[in-house]
Formats: sequence, C-alpha cells, structure tokens
Amino acid sequence: MSLPPLSPEQLVKPRHFELRLSLIFATLFVSLGTHVPYFPLWLQAEGFDAQEIAVILAAPMFLRVVTTPLLTALADRAGDRANVYIALAAAALLLSAGYFLTPTYAVVLTVSMALTIVWTPQSPIADSLALSGVRRFGCNYASMRKWGSISYLFANVAGGFILATTGSGAVPVIIFMALAAALAAGLLAPRMGRPRRSSPLSAADIQHAAPKLLNAYFLYFSIGVGVITASHAFLYGFVSIYWKSIGLGDSVVGLLWAWGVVSEVCMFMVFTRFFNSFSVVSIMVMAGVGSIVRWIAFPLVWPLGLGVPGFFVVQTLHAVSVALVLIGLQKMIGETISEERTGAAQGIAYFSNGFFMALVTLASGPLYDRFGVDGFFAMVPVALIGLVLIGLAARSAPQRRIGR
Repeated sequence: MSLPPLSPEQLVKPRHFELRLSLIFATLFVSLGTHVPYFPLWLQAEGFDAQEIAVILAAPMFLRVVTTPLLTALADRAGDRANVYIALAAAALLLSAGYFLTPTYAVVLTVSMALTIVWTPQSPIADSLALSGVRRFGCNYASMRKWGSISYLFANVAGGFILATTGSGAVPVIIFMALAAALAAGLLAPRMGRPRRSSPLSAADIQHAAPKLLNAYFLYFSIGVGVITASHAFLYGFVSIYWKSIGLGDSVVGLLWAWGVVSEVCMFMVFTRFFNSFSVVSIMVMAGVGSIVRWIAFPLVWPLGLGVPGFFVVQTLHAVSVALVLIGLQKMIGETISEERTGAAQGIAYFSNGFFMALVTLASGPLYDRFGVDGFFAMVPVALIGLVLIGLAARSAPQRRIGR
C-alpha cells in the first residue's frame, strides 16, 4: 500500500529538529533512570513488604502491554503526534503527583497503574517523531537517541548521590520534576503533520501484520527473547533493596546501576567489530548463558568476600545479558522480517517481553521475601527456558524473509 504524499509544509525541516528531539529523549529518560533503581527503595522505606512491592511493580507491566499499542495507534490517527506526546506528558505529570498522597498500598498501586498508561507510550511516540525526521530529512537517529541513554546514566548516578543526602523520600520529587521537564521539552516538539507510517508498537500495525508473522521461528525466537529478558525481573525489582540491606550507600547503588548501563553502551559500540559475524541464534545463546552466569554469581559475591568490586564485575555482564538481547532481536527482525512488517514484529516482541517480565516480577516478591538474594538462583531456570526456546527457533529458521 502506497503512503499518502507529503504536504508542502511537511517537506520543510523544522528549525533545530535534532536539538529539539535530543531534548525530548534526554528529559524522557531522567524519570525512567530514577524509577527503575530507586522506586523499589522508596516503596520499602514506606513500609511495603516484598510481595506488595512485586505487585506494585508487576501490575503496571501487565496493563501497559495492552494500553501502549492502543495509544500509539491513537497517535497514528492524530493530526500530529507531537500533540499526543504533550497530552501524555501532561497527564503523567499530573498523575505522578499522586505519590505525594498518603502512601497506602491502594493509593500507590492505583497511581502506578494509571501512570503507566500515559507514561510508557511516550518513548515509542518520541521514536516515531525522530524516525520521521530520519526518513524525510536524513537526520541521524543515533545522534538524537543517545541523549536518552546519557540522561538515564546521569539519573542513575545523580539519583544515588541525592538519596544519600536526602533519603529515599526524594524519589517521588525527582520523578515529578523529571516529568515536568519532559512536558516542557514536549512543548518544543517539532510539528510533523499527520503521520504517514504507524508508530512502533501500534496496535493497528500489529493487528494487520500479525497473521503473517505467527510462524514457528518468529514465535519461538520472540518468546525466547521475552523469557531471557524476564529473568532480569528479580534484579530490577529487588537488587537495590538487597544492596541497601548489606550496608551499601545510595551513591554506591547508583554507581552500580550506572556501571551496568555503561557496559551496555560499550557493547553497542564494539558489537559490529567483534560480534556482527555471529548468527542471531549464537548471539542469543551468548546472552542466555551470560544471564545464567550473572544469576549464579550475584548471590555469591558478598558471602565470598568479593565486596563492591565483585558487584561491579557482575554488573559488567549487563553488556551480555541485556545489550546482546536487544541487538540480537533487532538483528533477527532485520534479517528475516520484510520492511513493511518490521513495526508489527517489534510490537509483538514488546508484548512478549512485557508479559513475561510482569509474570516473573510478580513471582519475585515471594522469592525475595523467603530467600533474599538467593532468589537470584530461581532466575537460572527462567533463562534456561529462554535458551531452549531459542534452540527450537534455530530448528525452524526460515529460508526467506517473513511477511511478504
């Protein structure tokens, strides 16, 4: 199906396009870089137990795998995606103020679920705006998107030092201020006019293309990726709480999180030179094995007396267990999925990742409550299941591109 023609206005590149999108990515990821490592600490400080924390973290994950594609589809039908982005950013800012209310279980769970509806779609919509600039004006996507990674890293480090001074009560304040900055940046978003292509994760695109993608290879591979990714749920939900329980300061916790991100970025930088010749199955096997090594090593670092340096070494495996998964998935899609089905393939993979991550996050609360850091050992069979699925995918590999 041919795309609608560009209007004369859409052929004119908005002023400072790259700068304005870079600012959107930078502000968007500050709140995310605060929420992932420090929100569980705030929940614990407010008196929630491990099972309650798991539900508060997992329930929004289940919800957003359904709502995000619907809202990105809404953005596809809008006169301009920038207006949808601004509306979502304003709603997220307003809803995040709910964390300033008395933090009962019902209040925090309700706010978290409402917030995820309007917060999560902001990233794929920002990607859509940037990719429109790539297609129309030859902009460099990586040069814009890198500021999201930089700000995420900054939030990890700065958040730790702020909490070391103020305590975990600062977490809702940091998230609120970061979302306010994201709204301010959104108001500067370049207007691109009516979209011509579906957003990443768009429900309409997924529904249209899914029947051509539901084959054994793609399903085994995307589910395997989702399960390997889900083996990180215990880390994301409870490692900050564990580090604090053994006496590590907030600033050290922030540096450990940041080191994982640095390792991930380094893998992105060296992948083409050292790993590009490997098959996608080999890349995913390396990622799965790296995950298993990581989950076996984590509970042993402190008992073996390896201390903080030992945790930095284990965090370096983020380059394998996370970065290689992200790269391997995109490499698989690029090699086997026709271009017009790429967005739908990414949407189905997003659903798989989100669903299994939510499922394992929900199980992680009781695991931490009963076993503490030894709950990491339970992530080993999760990663093994992912590896088995990748092996089944390898046996079903197609001989030509899927989805034509």
